[in-house]
Amino acid sequence: MAGSFMDCVFLLVANRNYCNDYFESLLEGMETDLYIRELINRLARLDAASGWDGDLNPTQRAVLAYLGRANRFSRSPSHVAEYLGTTRGTISQSFKSLQQKGYVSELRSSRDKRTISFALTPKGEGIAQTVSNLDHSLSELSDSKKQALQATLTEVLRRFVQQNDGRAFGVCKTCIHYKASSSGGFCTLLSEPLSPEDSSLICHEQQSA
Repeated sequence: MAGSFMDCVFLLVANRNYCNDYFESLLEGMETDLYIRELINRLARLDAASGWDGDLNPTQRAVLAYLGRANRFSRSPSHVAEYLGTTRGTISQSFKSLQQKGYVSELRSSRDKRTISFALTPKGEGIAQTVSNLDHSLSELSDSKKQALQATLTEVLRRFVQQNDGRAFGVCKTCIHYKASSSGGFCTLLSEPLSPEDSSLICHEQQSA
């Protein structure tokens, strides 16, 4: 009977220690997650703050940067708004200002005149290719660190987008709808031929193969 009692005491102590260790590790994990989130948020805020330059604000620069990486099927105001996680109204105002300043030009679909997309002008392309302070900082990392950072952030973004039922906006040639061809590629979803440039740009319809 005494042995049974001591066994019970031992189990209680062991379980308590296990619980303490578990909750301590859980708290440490939460602290790590919060710190990583703060690092990402601060980098984003600092990068955005550096976008206040000349006649452009950070949102307008982000729009130009997106257009510089998006294929011809993904340049409508709604696509840009979804990619940047902002409202359609904010993006519409940004496009209006960018067009007045000569950074973008408006394109209307030959199939449906109500469908509007935008393209960069030479002036806009110059801004989209501008190297930022964040770019300089990233360039100083080793190739192995860049690859590890890209893989990690890509995985975090994928999980975040899935949780919010968003679109991946991945590179066209990594999509299940992409078929390689001698001229570049073909989109089986939109039934459209793709140039080599289109195949290397991001698309709002992209689904990982």
